Amino acid sequence: MPKYCANLTWLFAELPFMQRFGAAKDAGFDGVEVQFPYDVNAQDIVNQLARYDLKMVSINCPPPNYTGGEPGWAAVPALQSRFQRDFMRAARYAKTLGAQHLHIMAGVADGPEAEAAYIENLAWAAAQVPKQSLLIEPINQGDMPGYFMRDYDLAAKVIAAVGAPNLRLLFDAYHAAKITGDVLATWKRMCPITAHVQVAQTPDRSEPDASDINYPAFFDQLSADGYHGWVCGEYQPRGETAAGCQWLA
Repeated sequence: MPKYCANLTWLFAELPFMQRFGAAKDAGFDGVEVQFPYDVNAQDIVNQLARYDLKMVSINCPPPNYTGGEPGWAAVPALQSRFQRDFMRAARYAKTLGAQHLHIMAGVADGPEAEAAYIENLAWAAAQVPKQSLLIEPINQGDMPGYFMRDYDLAAKVIAAVGAPNLRLLFDAYHAAKITGDVLATWKRMCPITAHVQVAQTPDRSEPDASDINYPAFFDQLSADGYHGWVCGEYQPRGETAAGCQWLA
C-alpha cells in the first residue's frame, strides 16, 4: 500500500510554515515534502519532523539561491558549473533533513546540447551521492513553458542513458493528465521506473477527488501494481486545507 504525504509549500499555506507540520499530522499524513526549504534553518525543520513523527520525503534542487527565477538548470549547457556547485549544497541540506528524495529540476532549455548536458549532469550527480534517491519529473508546458523535461518518453530515455540505480522518475498524475491525457495508461508505462508519486485534480490543480482524473481508480491501480512508495498531495486547496483532506480516506 502507498504512504501519503503533504507538500507543505502548497498545503496548509494558511498557517505559518512551522505550524504546517502539526497540521499535516493531524490531517492524517505521515510524511511531508517542501519544494524549496532553504530559507529555513534545517535544524528547525528536523525538530518539527521529530516532534510530529513525520518523514521528510522530498525537496527540490537547486537552490539555496532560488528566488523564483529560473526553474533549475540541470539541462542548461552554459550553467553546468553552477549546477554542480548548487547540487552539492542542496545534497548537504537534504542529508541534514533526512530527505528520501531530491528532485533535480531541469530548467528551460531545448535541443540535443541540452539533452547531453542534462544526462551528463545527472550522471555526475548520481555518482556524487550514490545513497541519495534522485528524481526527475516531466512538467507540462502550460504550467512551465520551455521546461526541458516535458515528456515521459524523454524521461525514460534519460533515466536509461544515465543508468544509475539512484535516479528514477517522479510521476505527477496532474502533469501526466496535462501531457498525455491518459493518467492510467501513462502510469502503466512508467510504473517500473517510478520512485515517487504526486497527485492533484485537473484542470485547477485542486484536491485529488473523483472528477476529471478518476483518483479512486488510480489509487487502486497503485496498490494493484505493488507501489509501496509515497503519494504526495501537491495541490491548491479549494478552501481551508484540512477541510479538503477527505480524499485520504
